[in-house]
Amino acid sequence: MATKDPTAVERANLLNMAKLSIKGLIESALSFGRTLDSDYPPLQQFFVVMEHCLKHGLKVRKSFLSYNKTIWGPLELVEKLYPEAEEIGASVRDLPGLKTPLGRARAWLRLALMQKKMADYLRCLIIQRDLLSEFYEYHALMMEEEGAVIVGLLVGLNVIDANLCVKGEDLDSQVGVIDFSMYLKNEEDIGNKERNVQIAAILDQKNYVEELNRQLNSTVSSLHSRVDSLEKSNTKLIEELAIAKNNIIKLQEENHQLRSENKLILMKTQQHLEVTKVDVETELQTYKHSRQGLDEMYNEARRQLRDESQLRQDVENELAVQVSMKHEIELAMKLLEKDIHEKQDTLIGLRQQLEEVKAINIEMYQKLQGSEDGLKEKNEIIARLEEKTNKITAAMRQLEQRLQQAEKAQMEAEDEDKKHLQECQSKSDNLQKQISQKEKQLVQLETDLKIEKEWRQTLQEDLQKEKDALSHLRNETQQIISLKKEFLNIQDENQQLKKIYHEQEQALQELGNKLSESKLKIEDIKEANKALQGLVWLKDKEATHCKLCEKEFSLSKRKHHCRNCGEIFCNACSDNELPLPSSPKPVRVCDSCHALLIQRCSSNLP
Repeated sequence: MATKDPTAVERANLLNMAKLSIKGLIESALSFGRTLDSDYPPLQQFFVVMEHCLKHGLKVRKSFLSYNKTIWGPLELVEKLYPEAEEIGASVRDLPGLKTPLGRARAWLRLALMQKKMADYLRCLIIQRDLLSEFYEYHALMMEEEGAVIVGLLVGLNVIDANLCVKGEDLDSQVGVIDFSMYLKNEEDIGNKERNVQIAAILDQKNYVEELNRQLNSTVSSLHSRVDSLEKSNTKLIEELAIAKNNIIKLQEENHQLRSENKLILMKTQQHLEVTKVDVETELQTYKHSRQGLDEMYNEARRQLRDESQLRQDVENELAVQVSMKHEIELAMKLLEKDIHEKQDTLIGLRQQLEEVKAINIEMYQKLQGSEDGLKEKNEIIARLEEKTNKITAAMRQLEQRLQQAEKAQMEAEDEDKKHLQECQSKSDNLQKQISQKEKQLVQLETDLKIEKEWRQTLQEDLQKEKDALSHLRNETQQIISLKKEFLNIQDENQQLKKIYHEQEQALQELGNKLSESKLKIEDIKEANKALQGLVWLKDKEATHCKLCEKEFSLSKRKHHCRNCGEIFCNACSDNELPLPSSPKPVRVCDSCHALLIQRCSSNLP
């Protein structure tokens, strides 16, 4: 007989022990409960076996005092290869009770099991054989195929939840001895264990179904509460719409009153302008006829009158500008009325939509409040415009009063001029007889001229004041133009709010569709629960061949449960994943169940 390599025999023995410890730990955890403590014997034996596996073929390093042979070196290397392992290394170094590298390595293994990443960390080590050669011999378990098999077996430990207290445990002085008596069992123990496994599986299924029913009841109650809250918000929105309609009706009445007042003011101003033009023309004609005999004496007076006529023309031009400004104000009011009509149409549409939609989100309520604030701001702007129009009308009235005063002063001056002309004609007939009277008349004329000059000066001052008032009115018109721009910006914001409202309506429709879909899913889940109550998973020991391809299971061809039917298949026949009613995440399903579920989904679709 050919002698076997002792290192190969050691590797095979360690591999078999790792298989037994991992399998026994998983089976006992499923029967005992998936959360394990540090005092659990199978878990302690698992850490001892892993320690022996990692120590196999480890190189001896010479230190200053003695020889060092620990597994902390390769485990510390994981931090460089796997960045997520830095937290474990830092927490192990921070533990106060650990003094030796072996204690740190044992703490590292316990933390990796609690994180459910032991297989991922050790896989990174096995891939980097160049770095492992610094710590292990070429014939070590971690350098050969047995190490890869053990790492594959460690993936099954992710099912277990471990709750280990590493801080108060004495890991430095523990003696790692494998207890083989745990893995040497009688037939009676095996039968009892199988019964316990069956009972545990049935209890797990029962607890799973009860948790699903509780979750479904909670979701149904939450949906009912949401529907009630949405109905309350709907009633509040309807009341607020009624209040907004009343405010809009009041604004329309005020706008009609303002329009009527503006029309009356325009009619009065036009009549006054026509009367002033006729009076000025008649006064000029009479003034020309009366001043034919005294051209030399009243040249200066004519020049002054021409200046006054030019000033009057300027005043008329300014009045025409004011009239055009009033027209612009009327146009602005018309635009405001159009906007108000558009708002009425939008409010009517909103009311119809609110009657149709029964469930509206709370965010929609907040955005409607924002739109109401915008309406209030627009109402304030309209009030400001009305105040400014009132100010303009008051200024126009003041100008009309000043024009009437100027007209009265001109009539008085013309009457005086007529009297002077009559006196001059009588004096021209009796020049030889009444020379003394002519001198007196000249003195009187000089005094009259002085009075006229003073009166003209007062008129000029009044005209300057009117010019200042007109400049003030022009500034106000500029302010009105700026308000128009602001009003246009507000219109743009209103359009944006309308777009947001339509988008939110679509979102609400989608939400309603999702609610209907969720109801259908709840019914599907209930049917699935009824179906699951009768299902029982097959045992791993009973299945030796795949049910579909009928190939025998081995290390390379592993066993996999179908989460729908509970039977065991190989990886090739169960590589499909679908979300089942029992679990929202995608789960492994066999090929036959996959085809049946797809047919059901296609039949449920419209």
